[in-house]
Amino acid sequence: MSIPSFVIGIAGGTGAGKTTVSRTVAETVGEAVTRIPLDNYYQDLSHLAFEERADINYDHPSAFEWELLQEHLNSLLMGQAVEMPQYDFEIHNRKDERVTVEPTDVIVLEGILSLYDDDILEMLDLRVYVMTDADVRILRRIERDVIDRGRDLEGVIEQYLGTVKPMHEQFVEPTKKNADVIIPEGANRMAVDLLIEKVQAELVTDGTKPEPELPAELSFDGSRTE
Repeated sequence: MSIPSFVIGIAGGTGAGKTTVSRTVAETVGEAVTRIPLDNYYQDLSHLAFEERADINYDHPSAFEWELLQEHLNSLLMGQAVEMPQYDFEIHNRKDERVTVEPTDVIVLEGILSLYDDDILEMLDLRVYVMTDADVRILRRIERDVIDRGRDLEGVIEQYLGTVKPMHEQFVEPTKKNADVIIPEGANRMAVDLLIEKVQAELVTDGTKPEPELPAELSFDGSRTE
């Protein structure tokens, strides 16, 4: 059982390409990488009826169980396995089963607010923000929720305008200031390749956790961030 030596947080708006980036890193680097989707740490709402759960603002920071996420990350960083909750988006609640997650050399935390919580930020060795135009993100959101999650189009659009967009502007986008690296245009292939190279370089270091070599607050397209 290995002890993680490098922890990456990947944040960004809904449909920005966070999952694509994290999956590409995990699939390319291989078994040394473990993905932790922030979505799995939505609060357990078993005590509420379905109609009540459907009305919850799932884009607000309070929708997540930060204490459990912190506890699990701490355990993984100490070389201990955790029982990660699973989430069912159709019923707006956790599933009954959990998945055992073993610690690996690299941990990737991925989700809209991965760079939001101060305690979580302290655990991250590299902070990444995926930035994509809003019109592209809403189209991806509609496609995902309607096709993959079985929701009706009207409800998806209503949720986007009512909570997703305002919560993005209030909570998600401001976390861009916490990023070491910004990936423009979603899963920009060149940017992802550079990120993969960084992860692979960390895997060959011996024992210590060196500071990220990627330029602070420098996006992969060469332009300074705000």
